[in-house]
Parts: sequence; C-alpha cells; structure tokens
Amino acid sequence: MIITPAVLIGLAVLAAVLFFYFVPFGLWVSALASGVFINIFSLIAMRLRKIPPREIVEPLIAGTKAGINLKRDQLESHYLAGGHVDRVVKALIAADRAKIELFFDRAAAIDLAGRDVLEAVKMSVLPKVISTPMISAVAKDGIQLRAITRVTVRTNLDRLVGGATEETIIARVGEGIVSSIGSAGNHKDVLENPDLISKAVLKRGLDAGTAFEILSIDIADVDVGENIGAKLQADQAETDKTVAQAKAEERRAMAVAKEQENRAHVTEMEAKVKEAEAKIPLSIAKALESGNLGVMDYYRLKNIQADTSMRQSISGNEEDKNPNHKK
Repeated sequence: MIITPAVLIGLAVLAAVLFFYFVPFGLWVSALASGVFINIFSLIAMRLRKIPPREIVEPLIAGTKAGINLKRDQLESHYLAGGHVDRVVKALIAADRAKIELFFDRAAAIDLAGRDVLEAVKMSVLPKVISTPMISAVAKDGIQLRAITRVTVRTNLDRLVGGATEETIIARVGEGIVSSIGSAGNHKDVLENPDLISKAVLKRGLDAGTAFEILSIDIADVDVGENIGAKLQADQAETDKTVAQAKAEERRAMAVAKEQENRAHVTEMEAKVKEAEAKIPLSIAKALESGNLGVMDYYRLKNIQADTSMRQSISGNEEDKNPNHKK
C-alpha cells in the first residue's frame, strides 16, 4: 500500500488535533502565566475523567488572582457533584471584596442545594425589597383596611441551606399585618400611625428559620375598605329574620294541623250523635213494649220536642230579621 503525501498530511493534522485536545497546551501556558502551577498531566487526566479543563482552570486562575486559596481537587469534586464551579468562585471573590466570611465548603453546599450562591452574596451586600400583595384586615370597629407593605431583606448565608424562601417571608408579614390591624381598637389609629403596625410586626421575629434577615417593614399604602362590622350585623339580622319566619311558619302549620285534627274529632262526635239519635225511636219502642215508658210519658216527650222545635224556629226568624243580633 502506497502512502501518499496527502495521506501523511491528513494523519499529521489528525494527530495534532488529538494531541491538543487531550493536551490543552494553551490553557496550561495561561495557568503558568497567571501564577497557577498545574501539571500538564493533570489536565490530561481531566479529559480522561470527562471534566472540561477550562471549567476548572479558568475559575482557579480567577480565584488565585483575587487572593482566594483554592485547590484544584476541590473544584473538580464540586464539578463532578453537579455544581457550578464558576459561580461558586465568583461568589467567593464577591464575598471577599465585601468582607463577608464565606468558605468554599459553605458556598459549594449552597450551590448544590439549588440556590444561586452568587446572587445570595450580592443580596447580602445590596438588600432586596419585597413587595407584598394587598393585605386585607378588619379593625375592632368593624372597618376593613387594605395595606401594601414593602419588606427589605438581605440574605443570611448561615441559614441559606434549608432556610425558608421569600414566600414564607411574605406569608408571615401578611399574617402579622392582619393580626396587628385586628388588634387596633379604631381604624383611624392605623391610618394616623401606620408605622406602629410595621414596628409591631417587625418585633415578632418573622425571619426565624428563613434564609433572610428582615431589615425593615414599611407600609407603602393603606386604603379604607368596606364596613365589615355593619355588613355582618345586617347579615345576622337577615338570618335571624329568616329563622323567625321559619319558626312562625312551623307554628302556623302546627296550628292548622291541630285545627284539622279538632274538626275531624268534631265530625266523629257528630257522627256518633247522629248514630245515637237514630237509635232513639227504637229505644222508645222497646220501652213502650216493655212497659218502662207509658203512653202519657211518650206524649209529654213529643210535646217537649215540638215546643223546642217551635222555640228554635222563632229564634231563627228573629235572627234573620235582625242581622246585627249577636249569637
């Protein structure tokens, strides 16, 4: 097989590319020029461990230039653990410039916890203002107040890992505002001195267990809402009215049922009376037959009945002639 010059050139170029890929000579020279002494074989070992040497060497150079004592093994371990080496080193540099005590292990732990360690350091230097949504609360006089607060916080690096987030701060501040307004005797007191509410909330230690330190709580805006007390009283009165109407309807229904029961009882009694009256002729016949009732007694009884009927007839005619006659 004849090897042509073009093949030789191609093989040479391929060999050079592979050499400079596995042996980052330029990066090694940059590190030496920056005062970072690193073995070139260590760079080759990074390639074999699937670690981009630039991801380690460049942050190492930046940290060394900033006076941060870093070790290559630390950066490699953090990279293999899934961390952001460049972000951690920048956070260490920023903390050192701001005179904030921050070690590599803590910064790496914050980064691996999913927090932006660089942003946390910046927030320690420059506090952040968090605006809460509109919070509604009711004073003791029944007047509703709507308040918007601004909470100034800075990062607490010691509690950043495992500490509660901004949502917890907002929820606790809202709870404190509601409690403070609710304990106010008059809504005018809150309108005149809103700083009393913010100071009372600030004393509660709402930043306990969170990743932040609350510096101040300021009432940005307070508006008067509805008269909740009057509305509740009106609703209660309407409810009482409905209950009273229901009870009255219940009593009326019971009275109607009782009246119907009495009518049924009267009807039953009238039926029994008619039944008894129907038996009277038969009883009279038996009494005459047995001799217990004489003929003259029978005629006297008939005369009494006729006289009673006549009196009832006369009484009925007089009532018809005098409509104002009271029974």
